[in-house]
Amino acid sequence: MNTTERMIDELLTPIKQFLHCETPQAWIDEARKPENQTALLVDHCNCELKASQTAMFLIRKYAVDAESGKALLEWAKPYEEFVYGIHRDTAAFHGKKNGLSAELKPKADFPFGAELIDKMVRLIKEEFHHFEQVLDIMAARGIPYSNLRAGRYARGLMKAVRTHEPATLVDKLIVGAYIEARSCERFAKLAPYLDDELKKFYISLLRSEARHYQDYLTLAEQIAGCDITDRIRAIGAKEAELIIGDDPDFRFHSGVPVTSDIAA
Repeated sequence: MNTTERMIDELLTPIKQFLHCETPQAWIDEARKPENQTALLVDHCNCELKASQTAMFLIRKYAVDAESGKALLEWAKPYEEFVYGIHRDTAAFHGKKNGLSAELKPKADFPFGAELIDKMVRLIKEEFHHFEQVLDIMAARGIPYSNLRAGRYARGLMKAVRTHEPATLVDKLIVGAYIEARSCERFAKLAPYLDDELKKFYISLLRSEARHYQDYLTLAEQIAGCDITDRIRAIGAKEAELIIGDDPDFRFHSGVPVTSDIAA
């Protein structure tokens, strides 16, 4: 086992223990098809932005006041304007050290504000960077950015979230942990079937995705202040159901393809 293989094995061992199932080979077989590369990369690109938006939402809703919330929105603005077609020019963010215009101040009545801000801001920075990296790969391959209709995965997971606080926040953090863990597992599983550029890129993402899953889970445990094993197990069961279930749409987090001829 070489150094890279050892690194991957070390990162994936806890993730495989956390997830309730592995990605089915049927999804891998679909994802590796050249005709699905556009859908894979476009959806991957969208997923990176959605991950940053989710983290921003958690900070704004739970951890900071309105003024700090505005600073977060300004940070995200050039990325969102690109995605929503307001300004399709990457010059507003690409290659620049975009950051917060002001320091985020935790709410006095939320004891976990500093921890949530610290972990989520780091995640946001990394997801924005990954978003730019995927755009670069797409541009080099002549793949234009486009919006894809969201698949059932994240929506299905959110149906498991309880509707009273702090249970809602705890469950959303657990959902975040599963999404990041699944992303890491899929990058690793798919990488060997891809061309050298994509293989190298996907392997480069493993460490950050593994840390994101751990950060989400740590926050969930801290905020709950009690054993959340049952909630982790329940949401994990739902996640596995979505992964191994039949899925009419091919997406980065989709389930088992219902046909071998899936439109991008």
